[in-house]
Amino acid sequence: MILAAGRGERMRPLTDHTPKPLLQAGGKPLIVWHIERLVRAGITDLVINHAHLGKQIEQALGDGSRYGAHIAYSDEGSALETAGGIAFALPLLGDGPFAVVNGDIWCDYDFGALLARAATLAASDDMAHLVLVDNPEHNPKGDFGLHADRVTNSALSTQHAALTFSGVGLYQPALFTHIPRGSKAPLAPLLREQIALNRISGEHHRGLWMDIGTPQRLDELDKQLHASQNAGHV
Repeated sequence: MILAAGRGERMRPLTDHTPKPLLQAGGKPLIVWHIERLVRAGITDLVINHAHLGKQIEQALGDGSRYGAHIAYSDEGSALETAGGIAFALPLLGDGPFAVVNGDIWCDYDFGALLARAATLAASDDMAHLVLVDNPEHNPKGDFGLHADRVTNSALSTQHAALTFSGVGLYQPALFTHIPRGSKAPLAPLLREQIALNRISGEHHRGLWMDIGTPQRLDELDKQLHASQNAGHV
């Protein structure tokens, strides 16, 4: 599932007439980078939620066939926040663990690794697996700790500094089944509750990652991608 329902307030005025996932960097929309990377990793059944200007997303991406994917859409009408949006889309996501990717990030994480992780998650009592990254300037204190492969609610020591949640994760459907369909619900409280029960695994991705939350970061990513393309690295 690719999360694409946010209003993108910090991106205004760019998002007044264009949904944030369709903003371009490196010559293509942010969400298309995700779709192409997911398909290359063998993940082709995709669900995309939307709210603000969502019909533009459907018109731009269609059924996904041009990318080698099958895309189903979850039209929330009004954004339901992360957990609420996932809960609303559960009928489209199946009975097993599923991956969720924030539509407003860019990263070089190998989505293929999620396939093996999903099998491990399905065979365990864990409720989720989170991909964590080094803290960016705008989130210096981080979100969670990581000790071995277990996510903690705080850093256990100075040797295990807090990290930032990347917006890439695997989840069991049961994590969201108690949320009334159509209601708003944030994700962080659900995660912290399960972390306290030692039911969330994690990993530290040390590669490229950006939260494209402002026009300045979008411009920075655009310049980086064009430079990489010119050098033949993308």
